[in-house]
Amino acid sequence: MLDAIGSKLDGSPAAATVVNRKRMVLSNALSYAVEQGVLAANPLGAVRWKPPKAAHAVDRRSVPNPIQTRTLLNALSEVQRSGPRLVAMFAAMYFTALRPEEATNLRKSNLLLPERGWGELHIEESTPHAGRDWTDSDTARDRRQLKHRAAGEVRRVPCPPELTEFLHAHLDAFGTDGAGRLFRGERGGELAVITIGRVWRAARARAFTPEVAAGPLAQRPYDLRHAAVSTWLNGGVPPAQVAEWAGHSVEVLLKVYAKCLDGQDEIARRRVQEALGHR
Repeated sequence: MLDAIGSKLDGSPAAATVVNRKRMVLSNALSYAVEQGVLAANPLGAVRWKPPKAAHAVDRRSVPNPIQTRTLLNALSEVQRSGPRLVAMFAAMYFTALRPEEATNLRKSNLLLPERGWGELHIEESTPHAGRDWTDSDTARDRRQLKHRAAGEVRRVPCPPELTEFLHAHLDAFGTDGAGRLFRGERGGELAVITIGRVWRAARARAFTPEVAAGPLAQRPYDLRHAAVSTWLNGGVPPAQVAEWAGHSVEVLLKVYAKCLDGQDEIARRRVQEALGHR
């Protein structure tokens, strides 16, 4: 069974994070069977099995720089039919490091925006996609508290002037639905994951050359969040503040984003050179 969760349907190895997550689910199911008296003990503890190591650090090649990101945002506005409706959502992921499940749930009540200049986003909850068969609400998404936060806890993130313009333009063009949500499907329903993926792939094809599009650069919308955090760190924002804005711990921040700090190798080499007495 453990060997099975380590493979995809085509027989190729599954990603380490996927394998570890499936093993956790399997262990929980077996523990529940013990509670119900179906099993005497959880057999996983007696099995010698070494899980694959997960790569935690972000691949620097996947992180778009500001010019590449703005090129993508321009391309998104040209993707018919849903592209223009989603430009501000992707912009929010880039400028404020929102997770996809936070960006899709952004509501007008979460925005504290002046006419122009710096504003603030108050992120209250997320709506991760699980599929209609796996939610309590009979919809594809369940409303949950923020990741790593208690229910009702709010994360405040500064909104740069450029994002303020994107959000005002979106509200002027598309408004909100009855619940105040900014982003929804073309016909007013829940924003589908398949739509987000289709629009993103089309924008990459427009923005990049075929050679670049075939590589890892901005391959997933989540890479916009990586770009935001990397930009803050490279800009000199203290790690504790970056972690607060991004919604995770300083430990995770430094473990995941250490390789995305441009110029750190050069600085380290210079310090070693000075320590060795070279000029």
